Amino acid sequence: MPNTDDYIGVVISDVARLLRTEFDRRVRKLGITRAQWLVLTRLHRQPGASHSELAEMMEVEKATAGRMIDRMEANGWVERRAEPDDKRVKRVYLTPEAERVHKRIWRVAEATVEDALTDLSASESKRLMMLLLRVKRTLVSAENAPTRRPPAMTTLRRARRHSTRISA
Repeated sequence: MPNTDDYIGVVISDVARLLRTEFDRRVRKLGITRAQWLVLTRLHRQPGASHSELAEMMEVEKATAGRMIDRMEANGWVERRAEPDDKRVKRVYLTPEAERVHKRIWRVAEATVEDALTDLSASESKRLMMLLLRVKRTLVSAENAPTRRPPAMTTLRRARRHSTRISA
């Protein structure tokens, strides 16, 4: 078995986890949780997201997203607005106070990444970003592509069907 510490997927995962952990430590001083800053960043990027859309973006259940929105609404950070065409659908927006908090959080995020990249030159940082963006584009395009069975799976399924017919 190969050394997983040298596997790129493990390294990327470790770096992402370490960045999140360090960022969490730094924003805790602002009195905000990871769940709250995730909601803030998602709504900053996509104002007016529905509960369902927000849950999908955060990869949590709708009920979990609803509870987070409830707490943030109680803190005065978000407001719900009914969809004009369908009153059942609630859109969520950041309040001006939450936008100010988001700006502070963004500065912390920038400083966290800057500190993490401190041992890289400017050109190395730029190159790393270019490479990661290429990987991201590849993954996004694969995610949006029509689903196709890998050839090995198709062959395996045919073999199973064939062996089932023979033994019957």
